[in-house]
Amino acid sequence: MTAQRASGARPRIAVVTVSYDSAAVLGPFLDSVPAAAARTELDVVVADNKPGSPARAEVERLVADAGGRYLPMTGNVGYGHAINEAVASLGGDHEFVLVSNPDVVLAPGSVDVLVDTMLELDDAGAIGPKILESDGSAYPSARSVPSIRNGIGHALFANVWPANPWTRSYRLEIGENPVRRDAGWLSGSCFLVRREVFDALGGFDTGYFMYFEDVDLGYRIGQAGWRNVYEPAAEVLHTGAHSTTTESARMLQAHHDSAKRFLAKKYSGPLWWPLRAVLSLGLGVRSAFVRRRSAH
Repeated sequence: MTAQRASGARPRIAVVTVSYDSAAVLGPFLDSVPAAAARTELDVVVADNKPGSPARAEVERLVADAGGRYLPMTGNVGYGHAINEAVASLGGDHEFVLVSNPDVVLAPGSVDVLVDTMLELDDAGAIGPKILESDGSAYPSARSVPSIRNGIGHALFANVWPANPWTRSYRLEIGENPVRRDAGWLSGSCFLVRREVFDALGGFDTGYFMYFEDVDLGYRIGQAGWRNVYEPAAEVLHTGAHSTTTESARMLQAHHDSAKRFLAKKYSGPLWWPLRAVLSLGLGVRSAFVRRRSAH
């Protein structure tokens, strides 16, 4: 539980990220933090999921130069597990935590906007910014929770019919001028979460090694009676998933395994078995299609 702050005072927050041979992108991320949170007192923790890398010394230097704390893991324990460890290492006076990938650049004032929104909305458990891709397009970072209908439709048709209604429903696509709104979950690449909510839920489910840990957390936040809120007035730039681009086949399999895990949790019990089987089949078809396309 976080300590109480004086009335009108800005909350103290923590910025936590995970490095996996991330020296090339970690510097710009850390450099962007001060201007992004100019009105907010904060601490920075970088968990290292590849502490045996030759780049470790450079990662440690970047963290030290930013006034942050370097936290080596025992190995690659997964994104959610490493974030949990970073949050657990914090003191009790951090009211909010900004969870972010290292390949993100925070726009000036963006964290302050997220904090302002959190202070305004007492029932918000997590707030997510507008996430821009390198080409300037907006990433669909605030989506509905996968359901039987949109899960099957998205899995089967996303790659062959991008504008299909199931994918649009899942991604909550609302045009070029987004406004603040509720979502089922927020992208784990960057979001602000209440520390008390994160702690009460046990953080990320470490059963997800990679992917869907953010879907699962957002779902549990909603189930606990809190809101997941998309705040496009705060913007960040996602420069790209640098650590996974050379392992696309393995990452695709991890994504589908995590999707099946989440849907099995949401629709548990013997009565849901036929639908879980259909979802598994849909994900298998999509995986085969993507592999075949990438081979040509």
